[in-house]
Amino acid sequence: MSGVPMGTAAVTFPAQEPRADGRPAGGPYAPPRPPGPRRPPRRTARLVLPLALALAAAVPLITAAQDARPAPFGDRLVRYADATARPGGTLTAPDEPRLRIEGKAVHAYDRNSGRTRWSHSRDGRRPLALLPAPGHAAVLWDDGLVTDTEHAGDGGVRWHRAIPGGAKWLRGHGADGVLRALDPAARMIAVVTPERITAYRSADGDLRWVLPARRGCGFAPERAVRGDGAWLIAQPCADESVAWSAQMVAVDDLGRIAPKRRPMGNALPGPKAAAR
Repeated sequence: MSGVPMGTAAVTFPAQEPRADGRPAGGPYAPPRPPGPRRPPRRTARLVLPLALALAAAVPLITAAQDARPAPFGDRLVRYADATARPGGTLTAPDEPRLRIEGKAVHAYDRNSGRTRWSHSRDGRRPLALLPAPGHAAVLWDDGLVTDTEHAGDGGVRWHRAIPGGAKWLRGHGADGVLRALDPAARMIAVVTPERITAYRSADGDLRWVLPARRGCGFAPERAVRGDGAWLIAQPCADESVAWSAQMVAVDDLGRIAPKRRPMGNALPGPKAAAR
């Protein structure tokens, strides 16, 4: 029996001709895949439905968590149903609530029924001074924050303003005279501290003017007298040689009263100007 020498020649096989129906010769026939996306494996398809159901269940929880976020300044405004409250956001003078600081909150009471309309508190804070005004009220808190709350309509805190270094100063001084209404309707509110008098427009909290104290002197918020549409505020000085007339200032809603002053005015811009 003759052997075939190995490594001396390559062994080739003739190519097989395709069958008459177009299938390749030999092996099982696999039809060509139609164009289009491939079907996911069965295991992946089984996981898609539970995942979609879990996401659908999580949406209300995410929404509730967003609604439960605390207010930026810790405000808690509680409104109570009151049949005597006028709809449409308009209050006449008899409808104005009585405001009182009680404990750690400001409470508004109906003048006729005595029922509570709303209460305003702030987490971990205490109100120190209250400035009631037609349609709104300003409140000074122990952290040096001033808020303005509207009475009519849905009510609510309209703005917040901070007194620089207010918390430390209030602990040693107190809040007497810090909040002042610069006009009868309190459209302009003054915050008086030893270093400066700051005036805000109550409708939107816009800063309108600032009056710094004279060097070597400081304003005394509790020592002020109102007359002829202006406040006369004491500004005592350490130097006893300073004239008494320089140790007080007169201010109104436009700022310090002085000859030839040119105030910028306090009207609201645009269509809001007729609101107040």
